[in-house]
Amino acid sequence: MGKIEDDEAMARLEASLYSAGRPLTIEELIRASGTESRTKTLALMTNLVKKTKSVFRAIEVASLPDGSYVFQLKPEFNTVIRKYASNPLLPTATLKTLSYIAYMQPVSSKRLVEVRGSGVYMHLKLLQQLDYIEHQNVGRLKIYNTTEKFQKYFGIQGDKDLLKQKLFTKVRNPSQVTVSQESLPAEPLTPSQ
Repeated sequence: MGKIEDDEAMARLEASLYSAGRPLTIEELIRASGTESRTKTLALMTNLVKKTKSVFRAIEVASLPDGSYVFQLKPEFNTVIRKYASNPLLPTATLKTLSYIAYMQPVSSKRLVEVRGSGVYMHLKLLQQLDYIEHQNVGRLKIYNTTEKFQKYFGIQGDKDLLKQKLFTKVRNPSQVTVSQESLPAEPLTPSQ
């Protein structure tokens, strides 16, 4: 691949990461780059990660544990920009419900109503439309869990115990807290933290 073609492939990678608004797998990035080469695409992504680190202070291209890449705001800037975000993905109450489901999963609809109130039904409907949660019917109860899409969007991969640990350490200072099964994270999740 020549220099112009490398530049074009790099531009395509930048454009796809920026416009996706979610992590992209290496297979998606290979298609986006047009290189049809895993090795070439990985080399271009390595260069893109280095380039963003040297050029930008608040945004980054990050490699996630599952091998996907995401264009995101660096986590330390989330609180700074919160007041400037014009259209949050979800209302705060719905984010708190999502946080509770992520932390306590599997969790029953009965428990969600007890903890979050009857407004939780509207939250659940929206979260299911966005494919962040799923449920199974167990008798008359619905048991809720987060989906793979939720994990990818919020940059949290792994088993449920690891997920709980990551959620907990992102919202609290671990040296000041003892973990309780009834704990609810103080702050809602923010994308790609």
